[in-house]
Amino acid sequence: MSFSSEVKEELTHLSGHEMHCCVAELAAIIYFSGKICCSSEGERSIQLHTENAAVARRFYTLLKHIFHFQPEVTTSQHDFLKKNRIYMIQIEDSRETLQILKTVGLVNNLGQMEDDYFIDNPVLQKTCCRRAFLRGAFLSVGSITDPERNYHFEFACLSDGRAQQLKELISYFGLEAKIVLRKKYHVVYLKEGAMISDILNIMEAHVSMMKFENVRIVKDVRNSVNRRVNCEAANINKTVSAARKQIEDIEYIRNTIGLEKLPDNLREAACARLEEPDATLKELGEMLDPPVGKSGINHRLRKLSQMAQDIRENGRI
Repeated sequence: MSFSSEVKEELTHLSGHEMHCCVAELAAIIYFSGKICCSSEGERSIQLHTENAAVARRFYTLLKHIFHFQPEVTTSQHDFLKKNRIYMIQIEDSRETLQILKTVGLVNNLGQMEDDYFIDNPVLQKTCCRRAFLRGAFLSVGSITDPERNYHFEFACLSDGRAQQLKELISYFGLEAKIVLRKKYHVVYLKEGAMISDILNIMEAHVSMMKFENVRIVKDVRNSVNRRVNCEAANINKTVSAARKQIEDIEYIRNTIGLEKLPDNLREAACARLEEPDATLKELGEMLDPPVGKSGINHRLRKLSQMAQDIRENGRI
């Protein structure tokens, strides 16, 4: 089971919510993935098609819990794959359909469909109901990438208007979602791990949130270790390159004018470097008599490199 399916499975088993929160969750499922049919005689019906058994079960359970209706449930197989089941749940009675639509705020008192669902809708006046609505939206059109691979959370909406409304609802909880057009879908998405963790918490997917956070911690530690190792490797390479250049300069001085013509302090530093080509500056300084610090030995080696450069250019120091 994918991580996205695990989250949905957890959400469908939540219980103990107030009736107004159940209404808000049902409203989101109908709004984002339900189909409202209207016959030529004005008769209305509601249909939900889904391949996710957990979503179908949740839709069915909410309808029975809120309205005590008995929805009709049918299953079929995908035309191409022949293995994925498609669940269809529908309410065919027009009066029951109208009652559902009025309760969830999708039609007004005149029976007209509401285009801008979020504007002053009584279903979403409470914070707990907005949480429930996000939960229903995720069950309908949401998905989340396995955090082991990447951090990505999204809602795939069929219209820009619905995407904008959903983005506005998410911003109510202090999260900054973005929208991108992908084929025929307007995708509302979050990419930051902290925001994804927050929205899982908002939807009350607490077990999934803990799994997500555990993966984040392990990845952060792993990345921190990798950065430190890379930094240390770069420092080692830099030290080795510097030591190689110092040895080349010292050998050039020895082969041209000879080390015996150098001042005592520089000759001592040159010999120490030739004897210990892999030693650090601190180790070289401790080899001298009397010992000197890193800055002292670094100054002497820089002086030797400058001498070698002068000999190359002028033939003398």
